[in-house]
Amino acid sequence: VPLLQLITLSGSAQMVTTSETKGNYLSAYLAGALAIMVAIHTGGGVSGAHLNPAFTFAVCLLEQFPWWKFPIYVAVQTLGSFIAAGAVYVLYHDAIWHYSNGTLTTSGPRETASIFATYPADYVSIANGFLDQVVGTGMLILGVLAITDTRNKPVPKGLEPVAVALLVLSIEISMGSNCGCPLNPARDFGPRLFTYVAGWGAEVFRWVEGRGQGVGWQG
Repeated sequence: VPLLQLITLSGSAQMVTTSETKGNYLSAYLAGALAIMVAIHTGGGVSGAHLNPAFTFAVCLLEQFPWWKFPIYVAVQTLGSFIAAGAVYVLYHDAIWHYSNGTLTTSGPRETASIFATYPADYVSIANGFLDQVVGTGMLILGVLAITDTRNKPVPKGLEPVAVALLVLSIEISMGSNCGCPLNPARDFGPRLFTYVAGWGAEVFRWVEGRGQGVGWQG
């Protein structure tokens, strides 16, 4: 999980802190999708590449994973995301403070909170945002289950991580404009909690009209 979030959040940081001169939405999407591929290759043999609490919950419901492991995995996934956010903050410390003019804000033209967590576009209501994430996350879980189902047309052995990365990319480029496409509770909550304790304050947990859209793409 830390590896996944380190690459994903760094893609957002590079885009935001350079005012999109050294990165854009597409590069942020690609960073998130390719991070999934690398993370699955890295952790697949250890934990089954459980990178997302929503996926872990889904396989528990399908009785493919023991329920007693669920809270442990969620805690580790969230902690890993929190640690990764801290690593990205250190890596991009100078860039963040230069770009923000020394003020860590969650809104305005120099906001930097969206490097770490996703925020809805101005026009998105709470209900529409909730539906957006249910559909996007559902598509992700359905796609991963289909890719890994041996009864389906199999993905060539060893290319499953590539297939999942392409799945994530397809969701990002088709469903990313409303809420930034986090698709992962740990990916969003862990870094959001980090921004809360690192100086952005309680605003990171509030729904603020006019804040604009976060760019912390995931998968």
